[in-house]
Order: sequence, then C-alpha cells, then structure tokens
Amino acid sequence: MIEALKPPPSSGLIREVRVFLEFPRLMLRFSDLARQPRGHGQPVIILPGYRAGDGSTVFLKSYLRILGYRARGWGLGRNSGTVPELLPRVLKKIISFARRTQQEVSLIGWSFGGYLAREAARERPDLIRQVITLGTPVIGGPKYTVVARRFHRRGIDVDAIEAQIELRNQILLETRVTAIYSRADAIVSWEACIDRVGSNVEHIEVRTTHLGFGFSPEVYKIIAKRLADIGEPSRYRSPGKLSHRREIKLNRRRH
Repeated sequence: MIEALKPPPSSGLIREVRVFLEFPRLMLRFSDLARQPRGHGQPVIILPGYRAGDGSTVFLKSYLRILGYRARGWGLGRNSGTVPELLPRVLKKIISFARRTQQEVSLIGWSFGGYLAREAARERPDLIRQVITLGTPVIGGPKYTVVARRFHRRGIDVDAIEAQIELRNQILLETRVTAIYSRADAIVSWEACIDRVGSNVEHIEVRTTHLGFGFSPEVYKIIAKRLADIGEPSRYRSPGKLSHRREIKLNRRRH
C-alpha cells in the first residue's frame, strides 16, 4: 500500500481556496457548536502545522475556551519542522502545563503539528490524555505531501525520513488518538494519514481542505465530542524528569 502512495499533484492546490468558505459556515453553525459538550478546565495544547504559528489556531483555541477548556497554543513561534529541536521543547511545555494544572494534557495537532503531538505521546504517555490530529501524515512525513518536491530540491532525503518514521512507529502508541483526515486534502495525501499500526487510533473522514481543518465546523464538532468523551480529569502523576526509557532516533533533517 505504501508503494502506491504519491504526493498530491501541485495542480490540486487551487482547491485549497475553499478554505474561505469555511469561515461563513463556521459562523452560521456557531450556535450549534456552542451547544456541544462542555469542558471543566481540562488543559489542551494546540500545535500548528509546518511553517505556521499560533495565529493559525486562534479560532480553534477560542472555541475550546468558550466550551470551558483551558486551551492554549504551543508558544514556540513558527513550526520549523525540525523534530530534534522541537520535540524536547514541546515536551517541556507539556510537563509544565501538566504540573500547573495537575491534570493530563490533551494535544491537538494540525498537519506536522499532529506528528509532533504523536511523538510527544509516544515519549510521555503518562502526561497526555489523548491526541487529535488534523490532516497529519503518519506515513512518510513530507514524502507524500506537496512539499516533497521542495525538499528534494534542497537535497533532503525524504526516503531516509520515511525510514526513520517507520522505525519510530515500531514503538506503539499507548495514548488514544483520533485521526481526522479528508480526501479533498490537496497538501497531504489522505492515505498517508491512515495509521495501519496503532490499535487505539480512530480515523474520521471529513469534507474539507487541508487549510480548512482549522476552521471547519464539522472538525470543531468532532473535537468537542472527543474531548468530552474522556470524562472527568484523571489523577495527576508527577512528571519528574524527561524519560530516557526509549531511545530517540530522530532524523536531524527538517520534515
């Protein structure tokens, strides 16, 4: 199946302009979205996609705060895509937030932000309640995205990145994951968003573009329901120092 995967054609990028249709839909359905199950101060961190920052997730963050969650951005500027540099910083943010709230943290990651969320959960399942990914390639990293050609031109070996990801996937995720994807995604191949290894991954298909994940009322409703499904906050466990139980072999190239 992986051999048949291909990145989306660049000619399909014009479909991403449909993101502008999501704003009026979001406003029209806001009364319904406001009636979704409410949170009780549970901590949520939202991780942006590649080359994006917290500004791209401000609508989702605001919505979750309206529902009663203690939602925040990742606070690390633009997502550079450099895993070895970003993952330790993301883990420190999670540890600090968990210690401050005395609760496990839910992570929502858009595109590459979802990859970081999954890897954080792989390293510290004791601190993370659940992970929700939006258009996140769990196969191949950038290899099956429209940026693959750009990586090739920069001399980055996307095949080596894919191999590293497959190696990491051998460490099975203990944390519950909801993977939201769309066949209309013109940036990430939707097939690359399907986790064929994890046993506790729920896949949900929606009708939106890649850029539309962060503004789709359908996606917002799914997120609200999945966050509420967890129930009351669990007992907090002190994180202590970063765990070195697992050997982290992360590709030092950007992906």
